[in-house]
Amino acid sequence: MLRIAEALLARSPQPLRAFVLKHRELLKFAVVGGTTFLVDNAVFYGLKLTFLEPKPVTAKIIAVLVATIVSYVLNREWSFRTRGGRERRHEAALFFLVSAIGLVLSSAPLWISRYVFGLDTPAVSLLTQEIADFMSAQVIGTLIAMVFRFWALRRWVFPDEQARPHPGHLRLAPEPDPTHEAA
Repeated sequence: MLRIAEALLARSPQPLRAFVLKHRELLKFAVVGGTTFLVDNAVFYGLKLTFLEPKPVTAKIIAVLVATIVSYVLNREWSFRTRGGRERRHEAALFFLVSAIGLVLSSAPLWISRYVFGLDTPAVSLLTQEIADFMSAQVIGTLIAMVFRFWALRRWVFPDEQARPHPGHLRLAPEPDPTHEAA
């Protein structure tokens, strides 16, 4: 997969290549986010439309927990694979703390939609309820949590940019300081 990505990148126009290389961490985070968005939706609707039908917030919380576990593995091993700086247990604990805050942020719009605005049956049609649930939980909540999590993961969970070198990639030596005598 890495070779395919590198081949595509080598054949892409220079401006696109420069953009991708500059923002590769964010782009990888977005791919992981898209993957976990699909996991979240599958679990959320699988639960919400079956035995947790009367408890959509509970279904959402379970879905986010499952997606969070997938997210940790993919972010640690791919998005932020060169970052680190913490012992694995400490890193995992911080990741799940940040994700717990993300869980609250992603569930809050659904809670507000259902329990503050009353957008559930019989007050509104089933179609209106489902659209409101999707927009509040899967769009608004996910976007709010995503922005927070990207910032928090880089800041606290994976703070050191070059803690772990890319396997198979050379690490360039820093340029010499021109003010240093040996330079």
